[in-house]
Amino acid sequence: AARKRRPKGHFAAAAGRAKRPRGGGRQLEAGMRGILITCNMNERKCVGEAYSLLGEYGDLLYGPEQFSDHEERLSGSDREEDEDDVEAALKKEVGQIRASTEQKLRRFQSVESGANNVVFIRTQGIEPENLVHHILKDMHTTKKKKTRVILRMLPISGTCKAFMEDMKKYTETFFEPWFKAPNKGTFQIVYKARNNSHMSREEVIKELAGIVGSLNPENKVDLNNPQYTVVVEIIKTVCCLSVVRDYVLFRKYNLQEVVKSNKEDAQQKQSSLTEEQNSEVVKAETGEEEKSSKEVKEENK
Repeated sequence: AARKRRPKGHFAAAAGRAKRPRGGGRQLEAGMRGILITCNMNERKCVGEAYSLLGEYGDLLYGPEQFSDHEERLSGSDREEDEDDVEAALKKEVGQIRASTEQKLRRFQSVESGANNVVFIRTQGIEPENLVHHILKDMHTTKKKKTRVILRMLPISGTCKAFMEDMKKYTETFFEPWFKAPNKGTFQIVYKARNNSHMSREEVIKELAGIVGSLNPENKVDLNNPQYTVVVEIIKTVCCLSVVRDYVLFRKYNLQEVVKSNKEDAQQKQSSLTEEQNSEVVKAETGEEEKSSKEVKEENK
């Protein structure tokens, strides 16, 4: 029997599906908002922890997420027509998938970040800064550890192209809610670049600090305990930005560090001080030995 011919466009559609990158074709790009999360070598588990943690606190702050049954209505409607026209059925299926995706924009959706050990969770209908601050505040108060592989969790309120002119133009408006007169505050800028070599850390910090100063001359730099921390995270050609509170108190938004008790902190600091003191003692003893050796040599001459 002659083999049944494949419908026109079948192989092109299959190739398109095969090339689809991890994350369903969703990638971090300018114009997105969300939460940038770093982890320790296990991105898959990190995404699972992120969904669980964000879902728990998202429900508390914004109520349970409402899902659409649009996908279910589509799945069982016109399957009997597949045999009549395979090509038309294929086109219909693609259209249904697209419609379903548009209908079911989740509150939290993982997208490809473009860097190893970095997960980006795109958000819909929430304020990333408020949610992440609430999570860290609760964990700091209760000291209850809720994650194993997530390290830092940074809200990203805005993204733009990672080129100096684009960043300057974008931040002139982006910084206004915090720094434009009559608003003012002390601030610092923290910068991290991944898979990007064309940006200069010093230039970015200088330019952005200048923009904050131009919005209100009373805005002052404070590197010890600022009211606001401007977070600049660059991944490839995307610049992720946020302005966060309590950056020092919440240990640079590190979920592993923020749950440590004051006793543990004191022990760590004491251990660090002891190591430094021991190092100084060793240096001093080494210096005394060298001095004694030199004196012996002088006496033997």
